[in-house]
Order: sequence, then C-alpha cells, then structure tokens
Amino acid sequence: MSIWRQRPNLDELNAAQRNTIGELLDIRFESFDDESITASMAVDSRTHQPHGLLHGGASVVLAESLGSTASYQCIDTQKFFCVGLEVNANHLRGLRSGRVTAVAKAVHLGRTTHVWDIRLSGDDGKTSCISRLTVAVVPHSSQPPERG
Repeated sequence: MSIWRQRPNLDELNAAQRNTIGELLDIRFESFDDESITASMAVDSRTHQPHGLLHGGASVVLAESLGSTASYQCIDTQKFFCVGLEVNANHLRGLRSGRVTAVAKAVHLGRTTHVWDIRLSGDDGKTSCISRLTVAVVPHSSQPPERG
C-alpha cells in the first residue's frame, strides 16, 4: 500500500524548484516508490565548504527539501500545508564531487506531524549523512496573515 495521497509527479516537483534554493543547489527529484522518494543534489562549488567538502548545511537543505516535499504528497493540500518543525543530521563521511542522493522514508505519518528518515549517499553508494526531519501538518486556517 502506498503512503502517497497524491502520486508524486517528478516533472512538477522539479519545476517547483525554479527560483528557489533547490534550483540554486541543483536539487532534482528523481524517483519514488510506494514507501520512499529520492532526490539528488550537485556536489560542487555551490555546495562546498571552504575545504572543498560538501557543506553540512547543504546536506540539510537537501534533506529538508526532500522530506517536506514528501509530506506534502501525503496530505490533503486543500485543507493543510506542511512546515519543517525540527531537522537534525549526522555527517558520516565527506564528499568532494559528483552528486549526493537522498532517500526519504516515513517513520511516522500522523494527523499533525510527520517524521522522515533521510539517508544521503555519494556516487559510490556509501552513506554520507543520516537526517531526521519532523514536519508539522497545519490547517490552512492556522496560517498567519501576510504582513503588508
């Protein structure tokens, strides 16, 4: 049985990256199955820290982008929206080039919170980062008014 309320459309998810940090870092949604979704990001000067390694913050951007998007695919978007509540990451090995691939799997899909396990790996398939993301599922009526 699939976790998705709406089947992820990879073309739409990638188009939604335009004019965002996702476009800047070359985040690409690549695939999904009934229980997970996968995206990748460039490992190059855009995502390096000063010593030429993948910046931990860039890994977290990938993890949160993937997990938040996954949560959005699991909710009734007419009634709810998703916001990141907490993210953590354990950086296990450095990457210098290529692409880093992230796979998000749901740990908990509740009424008001979702928790995602997100594993990042380099081109060699070895895990470089393990992240956990908690997402709040919020009714549209709870959205704060825009300031003007």
